[in-house]
Amino acid sequence: MPSPRRSQAPAAEQGAATDGPVRTLKKYPNRRLYDTQTSSYITLADVKQMVLGGESFEVRDAKTGEDLTRSILLQIILEEESGGVPMFTTQALAQIIRFYGHAMQGVMGTMIEKNLQAFTELQAQFLNQSKGLYDPKHLSPEVWTQFMTGQAPALQDIMGSYVEQSRSIFEQMQKAGSIFPGLAGFPVPKK
Repeated sequence: MPSPRRSQAPAAEQGAATDGPVRTLKKYPNRRLYDTQTSSYITLADVKQMVLGGESFEVRDAKTGEDLTRSILLQIILEEESGGVPMFTTQALAQIIRFYGHAMQGVMGTMIEKNLQAFTELQAQFLNQSKGLYDPKHLSPEVWTQFMTGQAPALQDIMGSYVEQSRSIFEQMQKAGSIFPGLAGFPVPKK
């Protein structure tokens, strides 16, 4: 079966490395996913592992070739949110929904993406700084305690600054939203 047209956009949107070819998954009408690289059917759990592993992939409708990557990623998020400990509160989800169709929708998407990027960079810095602690030769409760004691105030300062910047940007967006009063889901700000 010939492979559908490949696009680099989904891999770039995922933030995954784009070294080498993009792995193509096909979604069939029976809702099954087929991995063209391994010539086998896979599950959403397998796709989640690909995301966690930073693999570049795209999901295409087996009949039409339509890009379904975002839809599959949203399904994974839905499963994660329905299980164990959700990441988004009901209020956060309602706020996101209110931005659909609003003049600020594009700005909101960009802001969320930039915030996730910044948070990922902070996480990478933390992991890099604590790398030596994972070496069994250097790992001891005393070393870990010493590291966390030194890092906690710095991490709190970084996260506080990060949250404050996000709040400031969001407040600016809300003020800009008052330019478009009466749009669904966005009450006119009180003065």
